[in-house]
Amino acid sequence: MKNTGRILLVTGRLSEPLVRKYGEDCDVFVAPVSVAAFLTPETIVRYLKKAGVKSEDYDLILIPGLVRGSAQLIEDELGVPAFKGPRNAMDIPETLRALHGGFKLSKEVPADDLFSVDALKKVEDIRNKTRNRRYIEKALTKPWNVLIGRLPAGRDFPARILGEVVDAPKLGLDRTLERALYYLHEGVDIVDIGMVAGEKSINFVEEIPEIRERLKERGFEVPISFDSLNTAELERALDHADLFLSIDGSNLEELVTEKPVVLIPTDQKEGFFPTKPMERVEFLEQLKGRALELGYKTVISDLILEHVPHLTRSITAFQLYRGRNPNDPLLAGVGNVVELYDADSIGINALLAGIARELSINLLLTTEVSTKAKGSVRELKRAIDMTLFEIPKDLGFDLLVLKEKRASEWRFEPAEEVIEAREKPPQLEPTYFRIWVEDAKIWVNGYRGTELILTVTGEEPNAVIDTILEHFKISPRHAFYLGRELERAKTALKLRRSYVQEVDLFGEFYRDTHKL
Repeated sequence: MKNTGRILLVTGRLSEPLVRKYGEDCDVFVAPVSVAAFLTPETIVRYLKKAGVKSEDYDLILIPGLVRGSAQLIEDELGVPAFKGPRNAMDIPETLRALHGGFKLSKEVPADDLFSVDALKKVEDIRNKTRNRRYIEKALTKPWNVLIGRLPAGRDFPARILGEVVDAPKLGLDRTLERALYYLHEGVDIVDIGMVAGEKSINFVEEIPEIRERLKERGFEVPISFDSLNTAELERALDHADLFLSIDGSNLEELVTEKPVVLIPTDQKEGFFPTKPMERVEFLEQLKGRALELGYKTVISDLILEHVPHLTRSITAFQLYRGRNPNDPLLAGVGNVVELYDADSIGINALLAGIARELSINLLLTTEVSTKAKGSVRELKRAIDMTLFEIPKDLGFDLLVLKEKRASEWRFEPAEEVIEAREKPPQLEPTYFRIWVEDAKIWVNGYRGTELILTVTGEEPNAVIDTILEHFKISPRHAFYLGRELERAKTALKLRRSYVQEVDLFGEFYRDTHKL
């Protein structure tokens, strides 16, 4: 598609100004419909034929991305290659640049979706390369790569995510397994069994083989790491786990193993933790030297990533250590930073993944204990994918959820008469509804007076409101109210937030701001 030649852009009346603005050097055909999304391949063919468009007139036809159906029909009828463009006219320049660069558009998938698919395919290609047996064998000859169970990790591989099941003994076997499966579906590479601080749960340690087997039955054959400060628990877990966290000066001599261990710069028995970055680095280097002398084969260093207000000093320690030890595998616990900062986790995880890439931190430990940390594993996985490229920008995929990369130019000329909206008091009706979300669905109870008449459940607001209107006679104002609340409930589900009827999902932070 490099020689794209003459291009015809198809649109509707309302979008014409924007399509002409962004479709520079292209011809624009305005179909006699107000909204481009109302077009179909059949109607486009009819309108173009009526306008006398012939195969020799154009080399390419781009139809709006919102059109349902395949552009193949247009190509078959007119003899001109036809493809779906973007949903938004603002993305036309990017689509045209991609075309001129040889990008292959689709007859079924909107161009903007295709850019994302293409970018994620590149990510998968990178990850597939690191799964190649010969690649792994060669990489493992380098000192900066290690093998955890059967999973390679290190500089020559994407950063691996450990998902910690916090206080696993308190959860019990079934709930620990449920949590582990959730993490695996979200994208973790290693399941971390977190024990209860200050308690001894030897019997639960013996459940690890059962956890491993049941995960395998569900298609997940992954390493299991073990996180405990209790020497007895660690000793019992040596035969069961693949990686051991929290080895320090207090238990170093008691737990010599050939399996990988994560060494931290502390001595729990003495209550010692060096806060100054260089002292921390030197103490961890001393521990590493002792560990290797004792017979440890694979040591992974963790300088301990602290939360604000000590985040900078801990990052400094990582940077100093990396400069002095360029070949050492590193682990950082990013979950602690997220959990102790009342800000949206998505930006924090993105930034920490970028820092990890810069410092070649090869393993990232996280968890989702608090409500505000929900989705952290998925966010971290996407952030790691973004750091596989030189700059995490303009990739075709991103971590923009509440913000947008650019504002959409979506406005129309108002009528001659403009009326200021005024709210009227709602009229009381005998029918009312209670809405909630549960199990990834929207639920609605319909009442007449105090009597519960019917419960409607579904995933899509349109389906829910249509079903309600089939069974209840309500006013247009009431139907509009329900539509607004159902969309709010849907948004809550998408963002993994809680939903309470008539309560705003978002606070007042961005309201009443001055326009730029």
